[in-house]
This record gives sequence, C-alpha cells and structure tokens, in this order.
Amino acid sequence: MLQETITPRFCETDALGHINNTVVPEWFEHARTPIFKIFSPDLNTNSWKLIIARIEVEYTAQLQFGSDVHLKTCMEKVGNSSMCIHHEAWQNDVLAARGKAVMIHYDYDNECSVPIPDSIRQQLMEHLQR
Repeated sequence: MLQETITPRFCETDALGHINNTVVPEWFEHARTPIFKIFSPDLNTNSWKLIIARIEVEYTAQLQFGSDVHLKTCMEKVGNSSMCIHHEAWQNDVLAARGKAVMIHYDYDNECSVPIPDSIRQQLMEHLQR
C-alpha cells in the first residue's frame, strides 16, 4: 500500500471537535497523488488524462484534531479504461474511515474513456491489493 501521513489542521474540525466529514475525501484525493504521477509525472493539468466517476467514504470511528492520520492507498481493480482505488484512514491504530474512488482514463477532447496504456497498467498493478 502507498502510505501518507496527514497532520489534521484546526480548521478541519467541526463544532463537535471532530474532523469534518468533508475533509476525508480531500485527504484521500491527496493520497492518490502517486497514482496521478503514474499518468502525469509532472501533474500537468494541460495534459491530464483522468476523471473521477465515483467516490465513497465509510466512517468507522471518529477522527480528532491533535493526532496524525495515516492514509493507506492501493489499487483494488484495474480495468480496461477505469480503476478502483481503495483508501483507509487510521488514527491511533484505529481504522476511522475507508473509501473507494473510481477513476477513468479519459480523453477530454473527445469526451470519452480510453484504454489505459500497458506501460501505465503495469505500474498500477504493482499497487494492486492482494
């Protein structure tokens, strides 16, 4: 799994002192950066080839300000033109959230999905959940 550590910011908390539920999808997006770099090493948005089709997040415990959050990311499935990315957020050794993102290799000029090139597919498969 790809791993990233996030230090929650005070502004990410809600009135109850929890990390706001809208923040975790942003953290998961940040954790996808290594995958984005497989498609576009310089993260150039002028030649971007990915589009998000779906995200989901399941909250399993409360996330709090004051302790780091460890994000774990892996490929769940790599299809012809799409991929499903699995995420987990851990705080103090407790799984607090898990989620998925379905992303599509996309041609913005023609507004359609396109097959993932074999060279990229091979790199994605190195992160496949086993």
